Formats: sequence, structure tokens, C-alpha cells
Amino acid sequence: MTFQWLGITLIILSFWVNMNVSAQSSIKPDIPAIIEQAKAAWVNLDGNALAKLFTPDGELIVPGYRWQGQAQISKAVSSVAQQSQDIKIDIERIIVCGEQAVIEWRYQETEKATHHRKTTDDAIVVDFRDGLISRWREYFDTQTPSSTQ
Repeated sequence: MTFQWLGITLIILSFWVNMNVSAQSSIKPDIPAIIEQAKAAWVNLDGNALAKLFTPDGELIVPGYRWQGQAQISKAVSSVAQQSQDIKIDIERIIVCGEQAVIEWRYQETEKATHHRKTTDDAIVVDFRDGLISRWREYFDTQTPSSTQ
């Protein structure tokens, strides 16, 4: 009889844990929507809009550079805006697993000084915390893409 009650208790506890896990996972942020907002911020060269998507201690890392905190991230985008214009981003794919995402996108910009159009294939690994980006790490290839695309 004791084993029956123990079994019933374990079953009830198991359902309760599963229900709580399901409830928590249903309130996760819409990660693809956040990525689309980040894309829009880059296209518009809006550093404040991009920075607001990050946690206060969030990191933006690209080859050779690392910015931490919303103020530094906003300034980084402002720096890009001084040198580039006509940003276009095509998202090739987004893969989401839990609180992480991997993005593959093609980034195009025109250098203001030379009017040269550059195309970069970019893979980005993004970590999320509390519905915000905590880490954005880019790996890009400027050699392979065709600049005519």
C-alpha cells in the first residue's frame, strides 16, 4: 500500500514539474522576432534600438572587436554609421535551441568614402537571457561572397 501511494505521489509530482516547465517555456521570448528587430536596427544604423535588445551587461563581438554594455554597443553602431550607408541584410536561416540562436545572413553596405559596395556572409551565435540578448558573436567571411549580389 505504501508503494502505491509513493507511486501516485511520484506521478503527481512528475505532472506538476512538467506543467511548470511547460508554463516557463511558453513565456520565452520570441527569439526570431528579436533577431528581426536586431536586423532592422542594423539596416537603419540605429545604435539605440540595437542596444535596447541587449542585457545591461550584454556583449557584441566581431572579429577583432568586443563591446560590452548597452552604451558601448550603441557607440559601435554609430561608428559603423559614420563609415557606411545603404545597409541591406538578407537572413538565410535562423536556428533556435532553447535560449540560443544561430543566424546566417548576408550583410551588404556601401562605404561612404569610396562608394564601394561590400558583401559579407555572416554567421552569428546569440545567447538570450530574460528575453534580451546577452551575447552576440559574429563570424564573417568577406572573401567568398560576390560583391555583385
